[in-house]
Amino acid sequence: MSTGTVAGERQEFTFQAEIKQLLHLLSHSLYQSRDIAVRELISNASDALDKMRYVSLTEDSQRDAGALEIVIEGNETEKTLIIRDAGIGMTQDELVQNLGTIARSGSAEFLKAMTASAGTSKPDVSLIGQFGVGFYSAFMIADRVRVRTRSYREGSGWEWESDGSGSFSITPAEGDLPRGTEVILHLKDDATDYASTWRAREIVRRYSSFVPYPIRLGQGGEVLNDQKPIWVEPKNQVTEEQYTRFYQHLTHHPDETPLWHLHLAADSPIQYRAILYCPPTNLERFGFTKLDHGLHLCARRVLVQSECRDLIPEYLRFLFGLVDSEDLPLNVSRETLQDNTVIRRIRTAIIKGVLDRLDRLAEEDPEKYRAFYEPFGIMLKQGVVEDPANRERVAKLLRFSSSRGEEGASVSLDAYIARMPEGQKPIYYLGGPDLASVAKSPNLEIFRRRGLEVLFLTDPIDEFAITALTTYQGKKLVSIDSADLELPEVPESEKDEPKPDESPEAKESGFPRVLDLFRAALGNRVKDVRESKRLTDSPCCLVNVEGGPSTQMQRILRMANRDFPETSRILEINPSSPLIRRLGQLSANADHEAFIKQCALQLWTNAMILEGVTPDPEDLVSRVQTFMTEAAEKRSPLIL
Repeated sequence: MSTGTVAGERQEFTFQAEIKQLLHLLSHSLYQSRDIAVRELISNASDALDKMRYVSLTEDSQRDAGALEIVIEGNETEKTLIIRDAGIGMTQDELVQNLGTIARSGSAEFLKAMTASAGTSKPDVSLIGQFGVGFYSAFMIADRVRVRTRSYREGSGWEWESDGSGSFSITPAEGDLPRGTEVILHLKDDATDYASTWRAREIVRRYSSFVPYPIRLGQGGEVLNDQKPIWVEPKNQVTEEQYTRFYQHLTHHPDETPLWHLHLAADSPIQYRAILYCPPTNLERFGFTKLDHGLHLCARRVLVQSECRDLIPEYLRFLFGLVDSEDLPLNVSRETLQDNTVIRRIRTAIIKGVLDRLDRLAEEDPEKYRAFYEPFGIMLKQGVVEDPANRERVAKLLRFSSSRGEEGASVSLDAYIARMPEGQKPIYYLGGPDLASVAKSPNLEIFRRRGLEVLFLTDPIDEFAITALTTYQGKKLVSIDSADLELPEVPESEKDEPKPDESPEAKESGFPRVLDLFRAALGNRVKDVRESKRLTDSPCCLVNVEGGPSTQMQRILRMANRDFPETSRILEINPSSPLIRRLGQLSANADHEAFIKQCALQLWTNAMILEGVTPDPEDLVSRVQTFMTEAAEKRSPLIL
């Protein structure tokens, strides 16, 4: 932002570049969204009163703060709307900073979100409240805005004025201004109805019922908002409509209904009241930046911090809500919140309350839980990694696809354990980039034949969650592509049943020679080549050395770091495969050794491709062409 000319005591300023874009966008927004402008100005007035109430309780010189209220005055003749508060007011520097620039409030993110929401239609300006750019929505209904304000720190005030075209001015205010701020909107010709009494009543009733200060219609006039602070009310006296309206007040989403809410109250060992909400959507899934809002923190109904992130862990960051405690000192600072015993205990109680709520939801209403888990399950998986104290509790809430489930179905770890066959000790899983790739893995063959269920991990964070968890209900979690895989013993009832290609005769006497030739051909490309006990149909598969990361984990680490070293793996060979048996027969003749080695390279390549890794393409193409040429030559006598 640059400062222009100074004529006497009048100073001209140029808006920050992002604000110019913002003002242009808002001035061309949808007409039916314009009510948001009044809502945002009322919210700003409420914030100023919160701060003044705090100051009056913590600074001796400001004990007599007077009436803390908001006044709305409309003048249909002059086509003006005034919103006045008795809050902390602003100094000249604060006017420049707060109304001329956007620093932390996130204009760039807001503009990006507006553009993303627009598509082929008009943008969704209801997002305004989430990014702290609410004041500028005034230009949706006004072609000129004046702000008259006096800070509680000063004896005189200032006037800010702009027509929203790219600049604003600041001058000393005339007369004796009371402490606080009044915003004077000179309404556009198509927005004069905002000066009417009925419109003010309608907007306050819909958007601002839960503002904790009286909103009066004119000085000394009727109070338009009469809602009590529902968090201090007994749960059985709060209606679903009140819960929903309070959620809409907190989130600035007037037409949105939360997925669920949680009303917590305790008097011992600490006293607190809290209302928490889960929104219906996760904006992070739609390309928005990481959510960073916290909960409103109140001490004895006085707002201490509007976005207190110390009250909830990172993986519950999707929650909206308010916490009020009688045990929290009013003068607690943001720096001391993290070390405050009361905050730590409330945080612990909130985590327990939320996990209990999700437990009940999963048990009593699986479909509603699924509606929650689809957008927010990824955050719970993050919780398994980040919250050791509640790791197993959070893990209970996770859901995975599995080799037994139908398409789109998912299973909990508890349900998996409940249907484990007798003798199975670990929980088996397999990771991959998507369900189709995982389902085609040759590692699954023995599990399908034996009827052993395998969890499918297709989200990158799944691997980190499972690695952090290691065990669940005393059962080890094991990736089935591990070299040290242990399978349960075959039940006595199945031992005598014949299995195709598993008789001793099925394994050619030349199999050990095939293994030797494969080892010679592959060299240090693999850790070892050995007989497989897990394959039933495929000729080979790759497995990871004992104690090494799973295949999916290696893939994720390589994506994050190109220099991540390749892990040497083991190639397992199925002696019962028709191809391997034929190679065993051919190994009796030394003339076929070169061909068998080429087959070894190709089978290794095939196994790599199945796992999403493509070795040297030139090598691959050359080898395939050689095979095709040899096959064509052997069939040449038939082509006459």
